[in-house]
This record gives sequence, structure tokens and C-alpha cells, in this order.
Amino acid sequence: MITTPALRAVRLIRAGCVPYDEALALQRDLVASRSAGHAPDTLLLLEHPPTITLGVRADPANVLLPTDELARRGVALARTDRGGDVTYHAPGQIVGYPILKLAQHGADLGRYVRGLEEVIIRTLADYGLTGERVPGLTGVWVGGGRAKICAIGVRLSAAGVTSHGFALNVSPDLAGFGLIVPCGIGDRAVTSLADLLGAAPPAGEVEVRLLAHFAAVFTVSLGLAEARAAPLSPAASGAEPAQDGPEIGEGRG
Repeated sequence: MITTPALRAVRLIRAGCVPYDEALALQRDLVASRSAGHAPDTLLLLEHPPTITLGVRADPANVLLPTDELARRGVALARTDRGGDVTYHAPGQIVGYPILKLAQHGADLGRYVRGLEEVIIRTLADYGLTGERVPGLTGVWVGGGRAKICAIGVRLSAAGVTSHGFALNVSPDLAGFGLIVPCGIGDRAVTSLADLLGAAPPAGEVEVRLLAHFAAVFTVSLGLAEARAAPLSPAASGAEPAQDGPEIGEGRG
């Protein structure tokens, strides 16, 4: 008799629209709790209000307006600990933050990032679009690498737990990317499913397809948790705060 091994379970949390700093705090709490063995692997799915984020290697010159003007326009500015340079978040993106013990998912950070790219490439294929990788760059591109449709930037804690992840452009206002030099790359455009297809597919439909591909690429099962998880402090969970570790993100090299 042939038996099929059980798939590793990943908890799915749909958090809605969450301010970036609040989502960052939640990620850090989940990483600390996962590192201590008090929480399972988790995929946090959400979107952010208009926000420019600066990664650990960000050049502030890639933000094209002063902070007070961004605030006047309702755009937040946040420093973060993911890899890479400057990027932009807004409603109309599907943002995914996998909190995974990497040793249980191949133990290779580069392979993990390629896996995230593959999830997006398969999702685009469902809509007749060809997603591409560009040598030396991270993320998913279209049109022969002329335009980015999904930004990717990740971090690995000292305990080997991932955080940050991907932002797929379904139907954001692309004008927001004009506030920055996206990922520090000035010679390529940014696009979205809505832009490429002429109309945005339902976000819920895209999400279902993306989650199915995530489960297939990483060979896991996804179980829905509460609609939104309240931040769990490391002290309350018995976990130690997350420590520094490697990061990979947007930009050249």
C-alpha cells in the first residue's frame, strides 16, 4: 500500500488593510513566537494604505519628494528591515508575508525567493501573462523585463525564520510609484494586472489562485485562522525578540 505523506500545515491570516508599521510589529512578534516554537508557520495576507518603505540598503535619494509633502498627500514613509531599496505599497496590491521556519522548506534562502517568484509567475499565467525573472534582479517582471509587476524582499532571522515577502500589483494607482525610483532601478517601469489586462480581475479571485500556487510550490496546506491576529508580544509568548539575519530584496545585485 502506497501512502502519501501529510502536507506541512501553514496558518493563513487575512489581515485586511493594515498600516505598515503595525504590520511590521505583527511580523516581528510572529517571527519571535515561531522561533520559540509557540506558533506555526504562517502566511500573513494583507494590503497597506499608501506607504513608501525603505529597505536596509535604501538610498534616501530614491524618494523623490520631501517627507512633509508626502504627508500632505497622505503617503506614509517607513524604514524597515527587509532587503533592498525603496518600494511603494497601496490598496490594490496583494501583499504576502510568509513567516516560515526555513529549515522545513528547503533551508536555502535563494531557493525560497525563487519559490516566491514561481508562485507569482504561475498566478500570472492563469491570466495569460508571462511572468519573467531578470538576471541580477529580484521580483517578477513582464514584457521582456521592461516592467515589474511584483516586488519581493525578504529577511531571515538568526533563528532561521522568514519575514517580509511579496507585493503583487493587481490594481493599485500606479501614479504612486512616480514618487520614488522603484527599488532604485530608474530604467524600468512598474505595471499591474489591471494595466496589462485592461481591467482588474476580482482581487478575491486573484488571491484564491495565488494561494493555490503557494500551496503547490511550497508543498503545504493552508488553513484559515482568524481574520486578523492581534500582535503577540515576545514577552507574552515566552519568545525572544527576533535577531538580525540575512536579507534579500529589490535592487540590482
